[in-house]
Amino acid sequence: MTQAATGIAAERDPARGTVIAVVGPSGVGKDSLMDLARKHFSGRADIRFVRRMITRPKDSVGEDHDAVTAEAFEALTRSGAFAVSWKAHGLGYGIPADVHDDLAAGRVVIVNGSRSALDAFSAAFPRLLVVNITARPDVLAKRLTARGRETAADIEARLKRSSEPLPPQLDTVSIDNSGELEAAGKELVRLIESLLSKD
Repeated sequence: MTQAATGIAAERDPARGTVIAVVGPSGVGKDSLMDLARKHFSGRADIRFVRRMITRPKDSVGEDHDAVTAEAFEALTRSGAFAVSWKAHGLGYGIPADVHDDLAAGRVVIVNGSRSALDAFSAAFPRLLVVNITARPDVLAKRLTARGRETAADIEARLKRSSEPLPPQLDTVSIDNSGELEAAGKELVRLIESLLSKD
C-alpha cells in the first residue's frame, strides 16, 4: 500500500529542489552509505537528510528514525502530515510533508526510500532521482546470513526481489556496494555533489 499525502502538502510551493530516493534490498548497506554522505555534508544548508517516521520502537535495530504507534501513523496519514507514506513488512513508513518546503527552497533532499513505494514518490516529487544500491547476490547472501535475522527461505526471497527491475520511467542511477563501503560512499557523495552544483 502506498499513499501520497493530500491537503496541506498539496498546497505548498512547487518544487525547485530534487529528491534523491535511496533504495535497495535489506543488507545492501543503504543506511551505512547514507551515514557516510550525511557526515560528509554535515552543516550544509542546501541539503537535507530526512528522518523517516516508522511504526517501530525507537530502540530497535536499524536506521535512526522517529518512532510512532500504528494508530498515530494512520491519523498522521489522514491529516496530510506525510509527503509519501507506505506499508511494508508489517510496518508503516512516512516521509514528513515539510520536505516540500525544502524542495521549494531549492534544496537537495535525500530519503531512505522503498522500491514498493516508488510510484508514490514519483507522483509526490516532480524532480526525483532514484539511487539503487546493489550488491552481488553472493555478497548480499553472506551479509544477510551474518545478521542472523532471516531464515534461508527468507534470504532466498530477498535475493529474488533484489534482482527485479525498477520502473523504467524513473530517472535511476545504480551504485554497486559489493566491495569496500568507502568506495561506494564516495560514489554517492559525488552524485549528490553533481546535483548540488546544478541547483
